[in-house]
Amino acid sequence: MEKTTCVALELLLLVTFCLCNTTVQCQKRSISRISTDPPSPSVAPGHRNRFDRIILSIFLGLAAGLIFSVLFACIVRCFIRYLGRTPILKGPVIFSPKIAPKTLQSALGNENHLLGSSPNGKYYKTVLDNGLTVAVKRLEPFENGSPETHSKSVKRRMQEELEMLAGLRHRNLMSLRAFVREPDRFCLVYDHMPMGCLEDAMKRVRENELQLSWELRLRIAVGIVKGLQFLHFSCAPKVLHHNLKPNNVLLDAEFEPRLSDCGLAKLMPNLDREVSAYSAPECFQNCRYTDKSDVFSFGVILGVLLTGRDPMDTFFGEASSGGSLGQWLRHLQQAGDPREALDRSILGEEVEEEEMLMAVRIAVVCQSDFPADRPSSDELVSMLTQLHSF
Repeated sequence: MEKTTCVALELLLLVTFCLCNTTVQCQKRSISRISTDPPSPSVAPGHRNRFDRIILSIFLGLAAGLIFSVLFACIVRCFIRYLGRTPILKGPVIFSPKIAPKTLQSALGNENHLLGSSPNGKYYKTVLDNGLTVAVKRLEPFENGSPETHSKSVKRRMQEELEMLAGLRHRNLMSLRAFVREPDRFCLVYDHMPMGCLEDAMKRVRENELQLSWELRLRIAVGIVKGLQFLHFSCAPKVLHHNLKPNNVLLDAEFEPRLSDCGLAKLMPNLDREVSAYSAPECFQNCRYTDKSDVFSFGVILGVLLTGRDPMDTFFGEASSGGSLGQWLRHLQQAGDPREALDRSILGEEVEEEEMLMAVRIAVVCQSDFPADRPSSDELVSMLTQLHSF
């Protein structure tokens, strides 16, 4: 942007010089023509020459004033933009009064407990000197020679994006408490969630190590979609999650869900190309991503909560199951037997079973092949919160 501004100013100065030079040449030709033309019998030569000079002076004054006013306005605007640039900060950037920069810096240098990993980074559990436990996500290093490691404008944009994400506050979102820029990557600091992620919880459910009632699963689903509703409808500009799956849904001590990795797609270009069983069809076909793509991912998560099954299970690769969790649920619904899909461990009272069957319909419509056929996250909040009154 700085180079473009300098070039624009040089062009403007060149145009100004050319206009002034052209105007002076015209003035000389005019005066020469006046001196060589025969005098008009009705106007005295001295009066006509003086009148032409006055007109040319007015024109020159107006043209010069306009040009230099535009030039001055451009210079002032560029100067204001230069002063208003976000400085590239070094060291820890803290958004929580509970975290001290020196304490965080020293904690990051220690050996930390690995909580989990994903294609875009690893989560660590870290205890600060004041006893506060935080979760630190070390993003994958940038490639050598990538603009993220050299370009100041790219570094500034990434920092502004992180500061925007740190400003997002909602009960169902993981709040960014701090970040640290290292030479080749970012480290993001969040609150530590004692119950881990939804992926681990559902794995324990499948292994009969944890019991999750339908009421608790429905509360988790409502919390997830409320987080999406906030990102899609309360943020300006709209924030897309881009990578919604059980690994990125963390649970607090009361099993209240909080979405993590929100908006990291702008920081991690490779995240756009990461596809999984939770990715919408348009992500495979034309790499397009919208808020309805987030809704598709939520539909798969809702299906996991209802069935207890892993969508990556080889069962869904068989032709009889339709090739995916969503296709299997749609097939059972069309066959009039959606009850077969429900997790046996949550079948109980008749009222709850009716709620679960309605939730199966919601999961199926969320996983529609066409984005326009899927409900919005705003509509989903109403649909799910009304299940208890069904």
